[in-house]
Amino acid sequence: MKKVDTNNLKTFFDEKVNKYNRPSFIQDDPVCIPHLFSKKQDIEIAGLFAAVFAWGNRTTIINKSRELMQLMDNAPYDFCKNHSSVDLKNLEGFKHRTFNTTDLLYFIAFLKHHYTNYPSLEIAFLQNAHSLNEKKQLGLRKKESFIEFSLIHFHNYFFSLEYVPARTKKHIATPFKGSTCKRLNMYLRWMVRKDKQGVDFGIWNQINPSDLICPIDLHVARVAKRFGLLERKQVDWLAAIELTDYLRTLDPKDPVKYDFALFGLGVIEKY
Repeated sequence: MKKVDTNNLKTFFDEKVNKYNRPSFIQDDPVCIPHLFSKKQDIEIAGLFAAVFAWGNRTTIINKSRELMQLMDNAPYDFCKNHSSVDLKNLEGFKHRTFNTTDLLYFIAFLKHHYTNYPSLEIAFLQNAHSLNEKKQLGLRKKESFIEFSLIHFHNYFFSLEYVPARTKKHIATPFKGSTCKRLNMYLRWMVRKDKQGVDFGIWNQINPSDLICPIDLHVARVAKRFGLLERKQVDWLAAIELTDYLRTLDPKDPVKYDFALFGLGVIEKY
């Protein structure tokens, strides 16, 4: 398909955003899991697990996320901060695809460590995110984005505890290894985007929606290529950057709102 006129494309995509960015979207999407809660920290934790679990069948993702919330007595923040050894033992046997009890216990250990020191998970994406040492590690592009630094920092910080199971590292992606970081970018969209539509939460204030990177997977990449928004063949971090750069030409202040359009066209409408 030839590249569509930008004005016509913006109108078409805005219509799709309006179609999918509404409360009716929530019930069949993993974002329904953090919507079970009202406390900020519960939303952050439930959202993180739902995002990390978000690959494969959406019904399975939602069911496994609900199962975990129930194992945490539907109070994930209190569970992560105040659990006993007996509470942890009750988690044994939990599994979602390749995510197992070993991974879960490390996630909980990290969350306990973090929330003992900070009131929100947002700081985990910000603390020293632009430090000189981390900048020296990058070498990915000549002009790294704010979110690129932040995701690399989050990965480094998340795995900074004394004991880290080697197998758990595959569950938190990083741009440093070229990953699209699709699930983390989706999580950031949930936490950062602010509108009145009721899907995304907008409970974080130190990351600007204009800096977000569009979550990209094979479905989104297929739609993006069909409309001429993406030329890169490999679906990786650079593809996520290329796609988002184009979406910023449609709306520089809120480019990632078009995730609703791309996802809806690719997954729901099978465009």
